[in-house]
Amino acid sequence: MIIGAAAALAVSFIVRRFMLKGKVDEIIKEARLEGENIKNQKIFQAKEKYLQLKSEYEQKVNERNAQMKEAENRIRQKENAVNQQNSELQKKLSDAENAKRSLQMQRENFEKKTAEYEQLALQVNKQLETVAGMSAEEAKSMLVENMKAKARTEAQAYINDTIDEARLNAAKEAKRIVINTIQRTATETAIENAVTTFPIDNDEIKGRIIGREGRNIRALEAATGVEIVVDDTPDAILLSAFDPVRREVARLALHQLVLDGRIHPARIEEVVAKVQKQLEEEILETGKRTCIDLGIHGMSMELVRLIGRMKYRSSYGQNLLQHSREVANICAIMASELGLNPVTAKRAGLLHDIGKVSEADPELPHALLGMKLAEEYKEKPDICNAIGAHHDEVEMTSVISPLVLVGDAISGARPGARREVIESYIKRLKDLESLAGSYQGVTKAYAIQAGRELRVIVGAEEVSDDQAALLSSEIAQKIQEELTYPGQVKITVIRETRSVSFAR
Repeated sequence: MIIGAAAALAVSFIVRRFMLKGKVDEIIKEARLEGENIKNQKIFQAKEKYLQLKSEYEQKVNERNAQMKEAENRIRQKENAVNQQNSELQKKLSDAENAKRSLQMQRENFEKKTAEYEQLALQVNKQLETVAGMSAEEAKSMLVENMKAKARTEAQAYINDTIDEARLNAAKEAKRIVINTIQRTATETAIENAVTTFPIDNDEIKGRIIGREGRNIRALEAATGVEIVVDDTPDAILLSAFDPVRREVARLALHQLVLDGRIHPARIEEVVAKVQKQLEEEILETGKRTCIDLGIHGMSMELVRLIGRMKYRSSYGQNLLQHSREVANICAIMASELGLNPVTAKRAGLLHDIGKVSEADPELPHALLGMKLAEEYKEKPDICNAIGAHHDEVEMTSVISPLVLVGDAISGARPGARREVIESYIKRLKDLESLAGSYQGVTKAYAIQAGRELRVIVGAEEVSDDQAALLSSEIAQKIQEELTYPGQVKITVIRETRSVSFAR
């Protein structure tokens, strides 16, 4: 039984082996067919890729050939143009050589003719010297002197005509601009002095301000730097100081102390310190408001503060801030009339007296100090020059500078703007008269119209009409260089001849 089972197992194994062999052959056959198909497909794809690359390469080759052909055409055209230019240049060089040879011949002929002319001129001069009885140098000197005298007379006459015409036109145009400017900047005139009056209700408040043994008034004077005058003036106390800012601090401090009722040294120091701080804030606000009103922007805060301090300064009784605003507006108007930048002119006009309110370097003139401050706070060079040159202390290098000088003179010289002490007024008139009297030929000199006109009388025998015109110009120039005066001074030279006889 075991043998039979083994035989069956062997038969089963052999049968399975034959079956597996058939399947393996079939799988191999299918794999071969599939491999053949894949091979054919890859060959086909490779051929397509080859044809595509070949087509692209042929297209690139054609494009490159076209570019090369186009480049060859351009090169050929440039060669033709260069050849044409070369031929033209050769022609010009040839023409230039011919012209050079012709010019050389003309120069030789000219030199020859010049030599002949000089020889003839020398012979003629010798004949003239023999006939005239004087040498050529003597005749030349006589002719030069005669021509100089004639030219001087004609030049003076031409100068006089030109000056008269210029004065006529300039005076007409200047009057129009100045009148228009003054009309547009007219303002009230107020003269401030060195005393402020503080009103009080009764004499009891005077006693409280003075304090026991005068300790309150001494504390107030020490804190403010202002002299407080308490006298028999009814209902008033006088605050005296040359510094308007200090007087304002004292006035405001007194006002607060009187309202509060507590007046003693400690309270006085506290109130004065508080008022000083408030006044500094008000000064800065005044400067900002002034800049906004005039349309000026981008200015340093320190310059704005100095502008605010102008409110409490005066020049010959004219409020400095009001004067600076007037000058700014006048400069802007004149700049507009002349086609210049009115904003720059207005800025320079506002800052022109900034040196008067600065507490630094008091030994410098205010114009130079103002220019130094403007440079320090990064103002433009033309504005700095206008500030420094408005009293001719530096040379004017900006077109705005003359406008600031003229605007300052207009604002300060208009009637009622400033006040002047009688001593300096009389001295200015005497200086004008003595300066004119120092010239030769002047017999009398009179300063009239408050020193705005100088009448100079000359001797008719010593001064001619032409010399009289020259004398007026020289006196005007010397006044500008040596004297200080508001506005302008008109110099009138009078020369007359009088013949008197009597019928008896």
